[in-house]
Amino acid sequence: MSDPDTEDSAFLHRLGQRLRTLRARRGITRRELSRRSAVSERYIAQLESGAGNVSILLLRRIARAIGIGAEELIAERADPSIERVLLQQAVERLPEGQLAAARSLLQRHLGRQAAGRQCIALVGLRGAGKSSLGRGLAERLGVPFVELDREVEREGRMQLADIFALQGQEGYRRLERAALQRLVAEGGRRVIATGGGIVAEPASFALLLESCVTVWLRASPEEHMRRVVAQGDMRPMRENAARAMDDLRAILASREALYAQADITLDTTGRDEAACLDELVAALSRVQ
Repeated sequence: MSDPDTEDSAFLHRLGQRLRTLRARRGITRRELSRRSAVSERYIAQLESGAGNVSILLLRRIARAIGIGAEELIAERADPSIERVLLQQAVERLPEGQLAAARSLLQRHLGRQAAGRQCIALVGLRGAGKSSLGRGLAERLGVPFVELDREVEREGRMQLADIFALQGQEGYRRLERAALQRLVAEGGRRVIATGGGIVAEPASFALLLESCVTVWLRASPEEHMRRVVAQGDMRPMRENAARAMDDLRAILASREALYAQADITLDTTGRDEAACLDELVAALSRVQ
């Protein structure tokens, strides 16, 4: 078993070495760094020697003065190459509205080749048809069908209601990410129906986009509501139906740009399952 004190000492040494290297690369003296960060030169010297008493707020000041994020300063991984640093800086300068276009451009020329992604992941709001279409698609392709929420329950060893009651939204998202990581690590082709909010969790959604061919099952807000009620959930009708519809429209609007990052978009509004399946299978044949 590793010794925590030894690990802490090694971490402080790496942190000091990284700070010293980054400062030197930028041609910044300790005195200048002290002036820019409003952190004493003595503290910086102690930090660089691996003997400092680390304060996250002071580290944040120092990182900003160097022109990096605090997470880069305390990263456990090896220092990135100059090309990676330049790429990160270029991305950070892009306006928020151009990020999706930049990612798509990189994927077309370099990465995210569909041939290397065996799983098919369905995303969309509740009532989009992820479970019904997912099962039908898995049957047509002769592969397993997986509901990510069931894998979350397996990961947490309790039902979803208990997970939310005991661990809250944060606990659910943590288990969701762990379940997805496990499925990806297991490999093999399968169809995965995800929870509607996975797109709002950057780490999980990035893993999904990287590892799976993603399909956004799109539907109108009215269609979503009709299907939810048809599934037996009468809460929107018992409560304020107009407010429930407004909330649904707001959620869909806030997530549309994220859902739109999927490889395939299939509008299921007013369509029967067989027609949707035919179109989905054809679309998958074009990207896989």
